[in-house]
Amino acid sequence: MAQGHRPDRVGEQIRDVLSEVLTRGEVHDPGIGFITLTRVQVTSDLQMARVFYTSLGDPQARKETARALDRATPFFRRQVAGRLRLRRAPEFEFRFDETIEHQDRIERILRDLREEEAQRARETPNPDSNPESRVPNPDRDGNSGG
Repeated sequence: MAQGHRPDRVGEQIRDVLSEVLTRGEVHDPGIGFITLTRVQVTSDLQMARVFYTSLGDPQARKETARALDRATPFFRRQVAGRLRLRRAPEFEFRFDETIEHQDRIERILRDLREEEAQRARETPNPDSNPESRVPNPDRDGNSGG
C-alpha cells in the first residue's frame, strides 16, 4: 500500500472513533453540545490530527464548544489509543470548520444575484415587444433600399 494514503485512513478511523464516543454520550461535558465532525487531517508522521467540526448556535456557544473540546482532548486521545492500533495516539487540535459557512454565504450571494437579475428583467421592457420602438432593418423588413 502507498504510504501517502495511510494518514487519510487513520484520519477516517479517528473520526469514526470520535463520532462514536460523542454519539454514545461517553463525554460528560455539557459544553460540547451538538457537534458534527466533518473531517480529520492527520500529518504524514501521524503525530498530529486536526479535527474539524461544526456546531449549532451563536458565536458564544461556539466558543463554549471549543473550550469543552479542549477540556475533553485527553479523554479523546485515550479513547483513540485504546481502540486503534497506533504506536502513539496523535495530538488533537480541534478547529471549527468554516467551509460550510463559506458555502452558505456563496449560495446566498448567488441566489441574491439571480433575484436581482430577474427583478431587472421584469422592470426592463423588451424592445421587440413594442413595434414602434423597432429600428427599421432593411434585411429583416424585406426592404431592398434601392
